[in-house]
Amino acid sequence: MTGHRPADSDVVELLTKGDLRIEGRLSGASNTTLFCVAEDDSGGEVACVYKPVRGERPLWDFPDETLGHREVATFELHQWAAASLGRTALVPTTVWRADGPLGAGACQLWIEVTETSCVDVVPSGEVPTGWLSVLRASDDYGRPLELVHRDDRRLRLMCLLDAVTNNSDRKGGHILCTEDGAIYGIDHGLCFSDDDKLRTVLWGWAGTELTETEADLLQAMVTALAAGPLAEILAEHLFAEEIAATSYRAQRLLRHGQFPVPDGRWPAIPWPAF
Repeated sequence: MTGHRPADSDVVELLTKGDLRIEGRLSGASNTTLFCVAEDDSGGEVACVYKPVRGERPLWDFPDETLGHREVATFELHQWAAASLGRTALVPTTVWRADGPLGAGACQLWIEVTETSCVDVVPSGEVPTGWLSVLRASDDYGRPLELVHRDDRRLRLMCLLDAVTNNSDRKGGHILCTEDGAIYGIDHGLCFSDDDKLRTVLWGWAGTELTETEADLLQAMVTALAAGPLAEILAEHLFAEEIAATSYRAQRLLRHGQFPVPDGRWPAIPWPAF
């Protein structure tokens, strides 16, 4: 890839308005997901993932042609949370493009990853130090295994925000680790349903008491969802009842004062888990 790498302040502009050059397709994705380069006339360019609306597969439990909007809404909520906490957002920059080679859709900054994983499967009873156990199972040969994930404050925040956004598809492969140690969550098209359908591999904090910082964040979020810039931008991508349900979930977490636990009414783990 030639040209200069843009500063972070230019990424949104490039993703939103830059010319998209399709380089290939991510074959493992269930919806049309294209690897692209967004470029401008000055030579600025950035690698990205482009998900056109026309490539979305219809689902029985989500309205048609809304998955890309949910991706953008998730980024905006994470961006708000990161700014509130003085941290880096856990979702790559994601924007809505009114046009593109295949029409309107979501466009997300490409993240280069390492082989290091935040989620793993280990022999039962051999959970590494600094990791949390999620569940026990067995492989095809009957050997006992455990699904585990890192005990990391960034994953903990991701877990909390997944509960707020009602993420129905937090697979292990949807958590990216970079060479410089950053962590990102991707693939948020199945978020913000107004029906409870949380499915995640990040159950290691189930039932854990919220910290004061987490409670303060949720309280501020409830206020921000009622009126203001966050409410306005989410209204561009979500239905009113979905925003109301998001606020309700944040309030419910505050009332319970702890991370959610599986309740048996909905599969707790996405399949496949990776």
